[in-house]
Parts: sequence; C-alpha cells; structure tokens
Amino acid sequence: MFGFLRQAGTISLLNLRNLPQRVGPTLVAVAGFAGVVLVFVGVFSIREGFRRTLESGGSPEVAVVLRGGARSEMASVLTREDVRVVSQAPGIARGPSGPVVSPEVLVLLDVARRSTGLGANAPFRGVLPAAFELRDEVRIVAGRTFKPGLDEVIVGIKAAEQFRGLGIGNRIDSGRHHWLVTGHFAAGGGLVESEIWTDARVLQQAYGRGPNFQVAYARLPSAAAFPAFRDRLMHDPRLDVTVQRESEFLASQSEILSTFITVAGGAIALLMGIGAIFGAINTMYITVAARSRELATLRAIGFGRAPVLAAVLAEGLVLGLAGGLAGGAVAYLVFNGFQASTLNFQSFSQVSFTFAVTPTLLVSGVQAALLMGVLGGLLPGIRAARMPIARALREL
Repeated sequence: MFGFLRQAGTISLLNLRNLPQRVGPTLVAVAGFAGVVLVFVGVFSIREGFRRTLESGGSPEVAVVLRGGARSEMASVLTREDVRVVSQAPGIARGPSGPVVSPEVLVLLDVARRSTGLGANAPFRGVLPAAFELRDEVRIVAGRTFKPGLDEVIVGIKAAEQFRGLGIGNRIDSGRHHWLVTGHFAAGGGLVESEIWTDARVLQQAYGRGPNFQVAYARLPSAAAFPAFRDRLMHDPRLDVTVQRESEFLASQSEILSTFITVAGGAIALLMGIGAIFGAINTMYITVAARSRELATLRAIGFGRAPVLAAVLAEGLVLGLAGGLAGGAVAYLVFNGFQASTLNFQSFSQVSFTFAVTPTLLVSGVQAALLMGVLGGLLPGIRAARMPIARALREL
C-alpha cells in the first residue's frame, strides 16, 4: 500500500509540474467545471432564497385557519360566523384586547414592475388591528400606518423596491378607489414585506367581499398547544376548516416553485456537466498523449498501472477542485443577495425575495465539480495505464 501511494504521489507531482505547459487545455477544462458550478449554484440559490422568504416569517405558535380543502389563502373563504367560532375556541393566547386572532382578506392588485414596466399581481391584504399584535415583527420604517375606514395603504419594503408607484404619497388606482400610500413597513425579511396592507373593512367593501374573510391567523400560548387547538376546530360541527401551523403552511407555499427549479435546474446542470466532462476527457487525453514516453519510462522502471491511473484521476480532481472553487466564488459574488421577484404559483401573486447562496450549495457545487473531474479523467487514465511500454517508448 505504501509503495502504491509513493508511486502515485510521484507521478501526480510530475503531472502537476507540467500543468503550465498545458495552459490552454487546462483552462478550458477548469472553465467548463466552473461554468457548471456557476449555473448550478445560481439556479438553486433562487430556490433557497424563495424558500427562506416564505418560511422566515412562519411561527410554530401561530395557527392558520382556511376553508376545508383550501391549499392557499386565495382559494379560501371564511364567513363572519366562522371567524367568530374560531375566535371563541379555547386554547388561543390572549392579548390586551382579547384573543389574538387576525381574520384577513387577500386580493390581487395590478402594479407595474420597476425593471420592465410590465404588470404584476401584488398581494393586497386587508387586516384589522389584531394583525399587528399577532405579527409583532411588523414595524413602520417610513411614514405612518393607514387610518381605519380610509382608502389608505402601507407597503412592504420589498414591494416598494420591486414595483413602481408605491412610494409614500403616491396613489394606487384600482377601479373606483384611489389608495394613498402612507407608509412603508418591514417584517424581518418575511413574506409580508412583498405585500400591501389596508383596513380589512375598506377592502371588503371595495372588492364586494361582504363580511367574508379568507383566512384567520391565531396565536397560541405555545407550539405544543397546536395539536389540541387543531383537533377542536376540525371536529367542530359548525366549521369546515383546515388548520396548519404557520411555519408548515408557508413551507407548503414554496413546493411548486421548488419542484420546478429542482427539475429544470437539475436538467440544465446535468447537460452542462456532460459537456464539461467531455471537455475534461479531451484535456486529459491530450495530457496522456503528450506524456506517453514519460509514463512508459516510469512503467519500465517499475511503476505499476494502478499508480498511473490514480495519478491521472488525481489531476482530474485538481482541475475539478479549481473549477468548483472558481465557479462557487463567482456565483457567490454575482448571486448572493440579488433582489428579484417571481410568481408564487400557489397564490398567483408576485413575491419579492433575495437569492441565497448557502454554504451547503457551495459545498454541493464543489462536490459536483470533483465528480466531473474524476469522470473526465477515468477513460484517459485507463488508457495511460494500459499503454504498451515498448510502443510508447518508440514515440517521439
């Protein structure tokens, strides 16, 4: 075993010393690996950023109550009686004004993207004072909050950045209503920063919703109280509802986009990876051909086939590592923190989010590059190990 390692190390050092003589093919191979890692990390940073945005505001101590069978707020309707029964259910945390339950209305408001000017659906949420008590992370960062009973709105900071006409003092035209933007709010990076908020009673009237809501959020004393609360509501004969933890509900909202990115991004990375592997194979074949006499001489003085194969694979690993580190570094600099918005397929509204290049993604990208390097060096390594010694020594 020691002899194998010593021989493989010797050949590997010789290969690495000769890399400057093969700058062109070497850079092509490294660039190929780097390109694959760049695309891989960039695409999946979209998924990570979108998932983080949706899940960051979710709490296991908050229950989300929707109409039975509804998978999103847009598909749900709760009557005033439903909300009353939910508010009176035992097991809800109490605040200064009573049970902390926030019934809310959600519609879509047509706005224009800053980047393209094209129309987009911004989530337009109608809330009551309990919404601010339940979401204590929401705070006004500019201007003031809306006044109940008036056509006034506050805008999440991400929505204000991504869409036109949402500055403080602007008016948003929607049918017969002209909503005045009175303030901007932050929410710790959560999903609601992509939303526009107003008084629920005004929104119900403006959109003909009557006394109906679409969702009710309820704060519980602890996460452990959720199962009992859920069972009470779902077995109440007066109700037909679905109850989820807020953290689980928000995670489910990212499933469609996450699946799409995983499939589409994986396919793109796979196709590019195949191309990079062929580029590495070509580079390694050039290396073997250029050093055939040297390798044959080593074989003639006692070096085995296995160390030769291991040395070629080691060179492939070095190229893969270099490409992986370069691609990961560029991906981090280009994509991490990049602001964007996309369609949430669950609610058909725009969600503003930040690309997230995580350490896990970077490690996965480097691992993929190492695998490509090994696969790229495998066939050339086998050829080098099986090369007839006498024929190789005759080559000039």
